[in-house]
Amino acid sequence: MTDFYEPTERTIPTRSRERAAYDRALVHSILDETYVCHLGFVRDGAPVVLPTLYARAGDRLYVHGSTGSRPLRTAGTGTEAPGLPVCLTVTHVDGLVLARSAFHHSINYRSVVVHGTAHQVTDPEERRTALDALVDHVVPGRSSDSRPANAKELAATAVLRLDLEEVSAKVRTGGPNDDPEDAALPHWTGVVPVRKGYGTPIPADDLDPSVALPAYLSAV
Repeated sequence: MTDFYEPTERTIPTRSRERAAYDRALVHSILDETYVCHLGFVRDGAPVVLPTLYARAGDRLYVHGSTGSRPLRTAGTGTEAPGLPVCLTVTHVDGLVLARSAFHHSINYRSVVVHGTAHQVTDPEERRTALDALVDHVVPGRSSDSRPANAKELAATAVLRLDLEEVSAKVRTGGPNDDPEDAALPHWTGVVPVRKGYGTPIPADDLDPSVALPAYLSAV
């Protein structure tokens, strides 16, 4: 395994190629920092993009879905099955870049785009591992502090496996790129940082008061 993903025709951007990166550690860090992705595929000849949860395990992504979803049912149940061609994206917005001109306004961001073929996970042990990973990716430590899915719930839950092979990251940092002739214009210019945060956990109305807030939530 190398430290970089091999660029392909689909992972080399047509614009701002200097912002593209294929560093494995960078890709993993972007994926590990959040838990909502957008999964794109074609259904009946039309493009569909769904927001859903995901988790990374090494060079593999697990994506959560419903067995009632027709596209997920067509994903196949093994590596030998045709599977579902997909494009998965993850994006962090780090700042609003305000230029003197409307044209040069931008955002600072980190994103990952994954192309590949998704397959349903049917092996019971892999499914349990994947579902635990999905829960813990959102709230680390939560899978061991909740009831595991029962047979009925497992039957209603689909898990897709997508290997990280055709992957690229793209990053923008820094300030505005105003045209030199606009430098004297009397408009504020700069970057407004964007940060993600969590509020104080709110207990359910029916929670027994004797149940203390777990340590993994105290640290949020």
